[in-house]
Amino acid sequence: MLKNKFDHLLIGLAVGLAAPTVGILIFYFTKFSESSLALFVTVSIQEKMLSPLLSLCAVINLAVFYLFIHFEKLQTGRGIILATFIYGLAIVLLKFGIVNL
Repeated sequence: MLKNKFDHLLIGLAVGLAAPTVGILIFYFTKFSESSLALFVTVSIQEKMLSPLLSLCAVINLAVFYLFIHFEKLQTGRGIILATFIYGLAIVLLKFGIVNL
């Protein structure tokens, strides 16, 4: 029973959505901590840097995916892949101007 405790699609989805967000926050705190987070997000949107930033941070899911696959948490790995596809869809919509923020 303990082997499958963290092997769920929803856990993978949550981890997969949170990992790039944590990556963006780490990027903010290391490079732009002198300005506010709201200003950082606003400038990222205005300068059309949100799509490349999300693309870069979505790569974090690759490492998280391999970590869960290594520990044989296959359902969690599927959730991480699903979250990566959601990020990918958001990146494409932002990149081609289908969604304007």
